[in-house]
Amino acid sequence: MDELDRKIYDSFAGRVVRKGATKLIKGSSNVPTYVLEYLLGTYCTSDDEKEIERGIEQVKKILAENYVRNDEVELIRSRIRENGSYNVIDIVDARFNEKHNVYVAHLHNMGISDVIEDSYIKENERLLSDGIWCIVELSYEFNEDEGGAFKINEITPIQMPGFELNEIIDARKNFTKEEWVDLIIRSCGMEPSCFDERVKWHMLARILPMIESNMNLCELGPRSTGKSHIYKELSPNSILLSGGQTTVANLFYNMNRRQVGLVGMWDVVAFDEVAGINFKDHDGVQIMKDYMNSGSFVRGKESIIAKASMVFEGNINQSVESLLKTSTLFEPFPEAMIDTAFLDRIYFYLPGWEVPKLRPEFFTDSWGFISDYFAEFLREMRKRNESCCYHKYFKLGRCLNQRDTMAVNKTVSAMCKLLYPDNNYLKEDIEEILKYALEGRRRVKEQLKKLGGMEFYDTMFSYIDLETMEEKFVSVKEQGGGKLIPEGNSSAGTVYAICNSSSMIGVARIECSLNEKGSGKFDVTGLGKSKELKESVKTAQNYFRANAKHISQTISLDQKDYLTHVEDCMGIGIDSSLSLATYVSYISAALGRPLAAQLMVLGSMSIGGTVNKVDDLANALQVCFDAGAKKILLPMSSAIDIATVPADLFAKFQISFYSSPEDAAVKALGIE
Repeated sequence: MDELDRKIYDSFAGRVVRKGATKLIKGSSNVPTYVLEYLLGTYCTSDDEKEIERGIEQVKKILAENYVRNDEVELIRSRIRENGSYNVIDIVDARFNEKHNVYVAHLHNMGISDVIEDSYIKENERLLSDGIWCIVELSYEFNEDEGGAFKINEITPIQMPGFELNEIIDARKNFTKEEWVDLIIRSCGMEPSCFDERVKWHMLARILPMIESNMNLCELGPRSTGKSHIYKELSPNSILLSGGQTTVANLFYNMNRRQVGLVGMWDVVAFDEVAGINFKDHDGVQIMKDYMNSGSFVRGKESIIAKASMVFEGNINQSVESLLKTSTLFEPFPEAMIDTAFLDRIYFYLPGWEVPKLRPEFFTDSWGFISDYFAEFLREMRKRNESCCYHKYFKLGRCLNQRDTMAVNKTVSAMCKLLYPDNNYLKEDIEEILKYALEGRRRVKEQLKKLGGMEFYDTMFSYIDLETMEEKFVSVKEQGGGKLIPEGNSSAGTVYAICNSSSMIGVARIECSLNEKGSGKFDVTGLGKSKELKESVKTAQNYFRANAKHISQTISLDQKDYLTHVEDCMGIGIDSSLSLATYVSYISAALGRPLAAQLMVLGSMSIGGTVNKVDDLANALQVCFDAGAKKILLPMSSAIDIATVPADLFAKFQISFYSSPEDAAVKALGIE
């Protein structure tokens, strides 16, 4: 045992198990971790190596003899007949038989059904859903008149017989924050020494929906990073829905049976592979949207309140960098859910791409909580609310609206309960949690801004220290500090401009260079298939030939070739005019004079030099800001739309207005 193992064992003797023992058995047994550790907690909680080995062998024997495998069903039926009674480990569910006014239990693998006492249902309502793991005593009865039948004598759900929350609260003081984090990660079966601090926090975040009611979380990332492991293996109080097909009756409320669905029976409902989510009912997403917002929904005349948290998991099949350029981080969601009103109800976006793919050495051999014991701790803590824990130290910045505040409060409450169940924390501890909560919510908001435009403009999340009144801003890592438009002057001929596709606003970079021994030819690459883009470049070339001398008599039109490349910086698929920006690029290259630093050119022109105003000015300026622009060249005709731009966004730029293409070139190049 290392020092932490000894501290864990001394503080929680009988409540912890060596996770290496779980690993030894798990490979040969297809049952959830919490089932294995329920048995290990009964036979294998000593720190004596020989007793641990004997306990492991006993658990293996129980699983070999009592766990029902599909190919051994008939063998176990024979044992029940020969022995009179026999214990099996199986998934059990129950249904109400309204004709006979009884509950009938069904064993999934054994295929045995029998009437059970109502008391089992009252104590374990989840028997009425998809079932729970149980130890079941079965017998076989036969008589000449009625024939033979298997009977259920007793059902024992696999869960801790007793739990005292104060055990954990009182023992928390024995651990530093770092030791407590490592204990939680070991309890999930992982080895904390293999991960850096940030990855550890992501692993903790996966647990948050289990400790906080109605916590809506999303995690998208590469395959094999353990996204679904927590919800499938750690707790008997969560359910993982694979495949995506579900119904309103199954998930929310069955009107025929007048029975609440999964959200009323489980603490967490997790969707594996979000891309496959498909409601057979046309109103499924709308009901889910309502539930995620308020924790309640209406079916018929019934208004039902439930506490289940919703978790959405899925795979990202390309790099985050390319995804951010071409789409959003919600791209794996089905089309029906790519709706800003729905996605706005996700409180925390966990960046799964920052979690490494699982390797054998990532699984721990050290001591951790018995999974079922830890699950009971999480369930008990759901009754508490710690969302106000930061109010005496900090307040949120003005960019957070009511839903943002609710999301941050949920995350802060959950993380505080997980890390400091005894409420013994310092100001810097709460600040660390608050920053992480703000980051997870801002990640959602940044994607909503790309989908919904100015409605979700306020993404500059911050918090204010009430002691110093200093405002601190929180960014998201994948946005990075790198901007599309670098600081300082670009080379002559380089122009950044706003461009459009059918549904998105992006940034284009136009680079023009000269062949000093040419004949006045124009070569352009990077135009793609867009007819409008190609025609706009021709417009710029024709206008440049006809009017370049108005800018400077030194510009050569016949002895030099103009080589131009157009780059779609955000990969949106340009399908709009870049005529004016291309014209300015030609002037810049011809004079060998760069544009002003961090300047973005907006607007377009006709072949006759008529300047067109900018469409959707507010969103265009937001894209400029995100790209790193500090100066804007804007058509005078767009001045009328300035009222549509938020004042604080408009104030971030130095704005120069132009009235003609020549005026634009002069001001862009700073020609006196």
